[in-house]
Amino acid sequence: MVGGLLLSMRPKQWVKNLLVFAALIFSKNLVHVPSALKSVAAFAVFCVLSGAVYIINDLMDREGDRTHPRKRNRPIASGRVKPGPAVAWAAVSVAGSLVAAWFIDWRFCAIGAGYFVMQLAYSVRLKHVVVLDVIIVAIGFALRAIAGTFAINVGVSSWLFVVTLLLALFVAVAKRRHELVNLEGGGITHRSVLGKYSQSLLDQMMAVATSATVVAYCLYTIAPETVQKFGSRYLIFTLPFVLYGIYRYLYLVYRKEQGGTPEKVFLTDVPMIVDILLYGGAVVAVLYVF
Repeated sequence: MVGGLLLSMRPKQWVKNLLVFAALIFSKNLVHVPSALKSVAAFAVFCVLSGAVYIINDLMDREGDRTHPRKRNRPIASGRVKPGPAVAWAAVSVAGSLVAAWFIDWRFCAIGAGYFVMQLAYSVRLKHVVVLDVIIVAIGFALRAIAGTFAINVGVSSWLFVVTLLLALFVAVAKRRHELVNLEGGGITHRSVLGKYSQSLLDQMMAVATSATVVAYCLYTIAPETVQKFGSRYLIFTLPFVLYGIYRYLYLVYRKEQGGTPEKVFLTDVPMIVDILLYGGAVVAVLYVF
């Protein structure tokens, strides 16, 4: 049962929590040991907190998950883990992670608590509200990035929030499109909000999110405050890696039908992994070397 509970926390999706390290990198504190350790602690807190959210979500969705070809094998949906132990495990995880967050920084704790309340509202009601469902998912990503700034006590960047929000929105809409197109009628049974979408609408939403992300990132790299902060105009040269990553993801969504599991794409698609590593190397070179 313990193994099932740990699996219900979806460790593979903890890759999303790596966003808390964005503040560490872009604040030029990557080699500052105390800040790095705080970022690692913040990452661990969000792994436990988001894991508890996944358990709660699985508890509420267990009936619908049983109609999904992949999610019906989840421990809670399959009956391997009973609701009682799952509720207790989630409660302990939430309480423990928020206490740990308080010792990192009270503002980080506040963001974590806000994230949990928002995700709880999403699981109960907001995931059934068209358009708002994907926006809430995107905000969850942005909150991770903002939480990272409070964890190491650096200024909150509006650009960090905007770019993260738009990129996450793109990924969230791509996932909805995958569910609508590839699950056929079963998709609506599994997630009722899909009945309020159409493929053409989701395609347009993806196009808007894609364009907005690229434009926002371009503006960020050439903004006067960015150039002044980093003392370099070279950040714009990381744009090709961003473009390739976005277009690669579009290729995987439209041609390989892989938009339903973003974490799998980022962990298994070799070209995407290489691109992310090259982008990270280019950013570190611009910020710390040139």
